[in-house]
Amino acid sequence: MPSRYSLKPSRRPARWRPNALTQALALGLSCQIYPALAADHQLEGSSDDAIEMAPLTVSARLSQESASDIPFGLSVIDGQTLETRRLRTLEDALRTIPGVDVNSWGGANDANVRIRGVGSLNQMSMDDGSVVLNIDGVSMSVRNAALATLDVQQVEVLKGPQGTLFGRNSEAGAINVTTRKPTRHLEGYARGEVGSQGQFMAEGAVGGPLTETLAGRAAVRRSGFDNWVDSQQDDDPMTKPRDLALRGSLLWDNDQGTTGLLVAERQRADRYAGLEMLRPFGNPPSLDYTPGVFDDNQKTNERYSFELNHDLAQARITSISAYTSTDLNAVKGYDRNITRALFGSPFEYLIEDSAYEQVWNQDLRLSSLAHSDVFWVTGLNLSRSERSFDSDNFTSGAQQRRDFSTNSYAAYGEVTYPIAQDWKLTAGLRHTWDRKTYGADYLSPGSAVSDSRRLHDNYSTGRGALSYALTDQTSLYMVLSRGYKSAGFNDYATSTRDSEPYKAAKVNAAELGFKHETTDGALILEGALFFIRVQDDHLLGYDFNTLAVSAVNADTRSKGAELSSTWHVNDELTLSGAVSYTNAVVTSDAPGVSGGDVAAGNRVPDVPLWSGNFSVAWQKNLPDFLGLTAPRLNSLVNYRVQKSRPADPQNHYDLKGYAKLDLHLGVEVGVSEVYLWGDNLLDTRYDLYGSYSTDQVLTGMPGRGRSAGVGYSYSF
Repeated sequence: MPSRYSLKPSRRPARWRPNALTQALALGLSCQIYPALAADHQLEGSSDDAIEMAPLTVSARLSQESASDIPFGLSVIDGQTLETRRLRTLEDALRTIPGVDVNSWGGANDANVRIRGVGSLNQMSMDDGSVVLNIDGVSMSVRNAALATLDVQQVEVLKGPQGTLFGRNSEAGAINVTTRKPTRHLEGYARGEVGSQGQFMAEGAVGGPLTETLAGRAAVRRSGFDNWVDSQQDDDPMTKPRDLALRGSLLWDNDQGTTGLLVAERQRADRYAGLEMLRPFGNPPSLDYTPGVFDDNQKTNERYSFELNHDLAQARITSISAYTSTDLNAVKGYDRNITRALFGSPFEYLIEDSAYEQVWNQDLRLSSLAHSDVFWVTGLNLSRSERSFDSDNFTSGAQQRRDFSTNSYAAYGEVTYPIAQDWKLTAGLRHTWDRKTYGADYLSPGSAVSDSRRLHDNYSTGRGALSYALTDQTSLYMVLSRGYKSAGFNDYATSTRDSEPYKAAKVNAAELGFKHETTDGALILEGALFFIRVQDDHLLGYDFNTLAVSAVNADTRSKGAELSSTWHVNDELTLSGAVSYTNAVVTSDAPGVSGGDVAAGNRVPDVPLWSGNFSVAWQKNLPDFLGLTAPRLNSLVNYRVQKSRPADPQNHYDLKGYAKLDLHLGVEVGVSEVYLWGDNLLDTRYDLYGSYSTDQVLTGMPGRGRSAGVGYSYSF
């Protein structure tokens, strides 16, 4: 399947400085999951009888490798799939992957991501992610999962603990995002869409040579929509979010083994809000807030990075220097419907959070060259984070001013060595030194209390794997890995009694899997069994009487199986599918959690037992019509299904399962395409989030209903 494309500033923290596998099975399974539809495979030659596909390459181990050589499970979504399926944010993309679960209620900073049932039951802080997000090798908090997929080449989801190469807060896995780089030939695209409920998007990119050794690329996207939740006050959409994303990159290549890549990007999201609402939801769903209360909500992300590569005779030196910042201002709370149910009288309960974070990161590594018989990588990582997280309670008048800093240093290495003709052994180890500080002022009418704390956390993570080439096309692997999520401080502490640091979470995981790819690359099939134990994962404790917020720990266990396939039947038809079974439970009692005590044996929230994704992509030459020369049909049908899942750690109730059907139907003429799109065509009512507060008060957030629109794209 060919691809068309080769506010106001928040308070700065204290001490801030600028510084035997069959096609029948494939047909039965046949989703964009590993390696997505085409996953940037390029047709080397095609006919109805023979298809030659180039191998999929990934950067799952900090170096370009064939995905079939990676000794653990991963899923990949290529850039064409992101565009065709209208996966506008990373959060949208992650929700399509069976075995990956996202809890969010609409805000730009709300995402909590779990992989294979592993992850914080409630996140304690911006630094409490269980899945690390890497964009072009630069790590960021997974709370930034709402970032736009602007000009992205592919998204890789690495499953199982990834602390060996990606460090702290990757106990469940990692997300690798690779953006498109400048090339030595002029290329680009423009795309526009309009649709129901105020949806619109305009995006374009252009790149090419600037000099004999320098190439550049620039990309921009402007998008927005009207929220599907209305205001009860004026019947208008509760919010009208808008996004603006820009990225520029320069690539220097001296044709002698040295390259340098400079990237600058900025993304801003306006008027996003976490719209928690009383269940059952109305049709349409609505909230009783004063109109405009969320109009000043904004989140701005910036990234500046420089990657330098130099090839030696037997190795490559890589240096990545990066600075990232996040600026957040968000009003959140309960509307009059929720407060009436909770307290007996209707009023707006509002809190404004303001946060600012800046991170300096330096990664220096030495690695084997591509296609080496022995894979190896070793390196050093240094990072410094300074951030603030402030809260103002408009109802009680209480305020919190909180500052955090983290210094983290790590040394790491991994090697895959052939120990026999058909056997390979992988071993990896990382040791990390974390130094964290916390300072706060808790202010309320008539009182002020200061708080100061610090912690040191030194730990090792690693993995070992054994791979066996059963045939030239089929390999088996087994991997044991150790993950770790660093200890830290609660973003939501309101007094000295609830600012004690939360414990680190420790993960032990085992995985047994296989990977199969036919000689021509037309059929790819993989599967895995996994078993994972987590000690001291995190929940949010909350006392409704004292308003105290605290960290509570609980052990969990997850086991399950995954199976995915992609079958390029011919140059017109691609079938893909994936299914995941995940049984994740809490294995220790956890008293004192918001909504009531958590009992051992409860299922982990937001994790369904079964989920799946299935796609049919069909491209076909059409006869000329309406004056169009050599038109071509470009269609994609995607069906996502998910079983019910617990809404909260106490398992008070389940969120219903659902099936979601999406469609892309376009006509291509040369390098242009006009298309229709439909999202959630079955108008399925499904939940993004669910919660139990107290006295049988249930809240949550519904997903968008049916919507449709038209689009046009042009590439050169």
